[in-house]
Amino acid sequence: MRLVTACIGIASLALAGAMSPAAPPTAPLLTWPDLLGRVRPQPDVTIAYGTDPLQIVDLWLPNGAAPASGYPTILMVHGGCWQSSVADRRIMNWAADDLRRRGMAVWNIEYRGVDRTGGGYPGTFLDVAAAADALRTQAKPRHLDLHRLIAIGHSAGGHLALWLAARSRIANDSPLHSEGPIPIRAAISLAGLPDLELAARKPNGCGTEVVERLTNNQFADTSSAVNQRLSDS
Repeated sequence: MRLVTACIGIASLALAGAMSPAAPPTAPLLTWPDLLGRVRPQPDVTIAYGTDPLQIVDLWLPNGAAPASGYPTILMVHGGCWQSSVADRRIMNWAADDLRRRGMAVWNIEYRGVDRTGGGYPGTFLDVAAAADALRTQAKPRHLDLHRLIAIGHSAGGHLALWLAARSRIANDSPLHSEGPIPIRAAISLAGLPDLELAARKPNGCGTEVVERLTNNQFADTSSAVNQRLSDS
């Protein structure tokens, strides 16, 4: 019934558009140079969670006094095919600024990609996990509400956001296991690649070789928990 209703709604909109005197002009698509050419907003503070230059996080805080419970908080993970040379956390600055303007704090993490010393398996995952857990140290001094923490990631970051939300399911004998990972209430994957086993076998936007470098074929640690999280949602 919902599908039928949706189809009727879409058809009605199409009919209304066809009957209108003139359709509005179509806005041009935003290109990669268009995005990077805009004025880039800046975070409030950058915090290190490790010793490597890429083990840092940008914190974005709304203007004005925090609510009694603290600012609603978003854990943000950038994409770039898990490669630091493709993109870094700053690609998310515009999204982080938009959320900040809407009264939400944003914890925008950086991590070592598979193309950096210490990245790959398990380093990239350990970085992301450490960056997420470091949020706890900032909750009280920065007035952050972590009771409803939501993770958002784009592309490769979409996969990592889902993985962060599923960390409690990782086996105790895994190199990626940690005691008491920060609880994440929900995860939003924007154009993510959650099924790494499939991505390692079939062509995808990032290539199969990078998936192999990311996982070292340890799919139980890096993909199964994500799929379980998806099935529970």
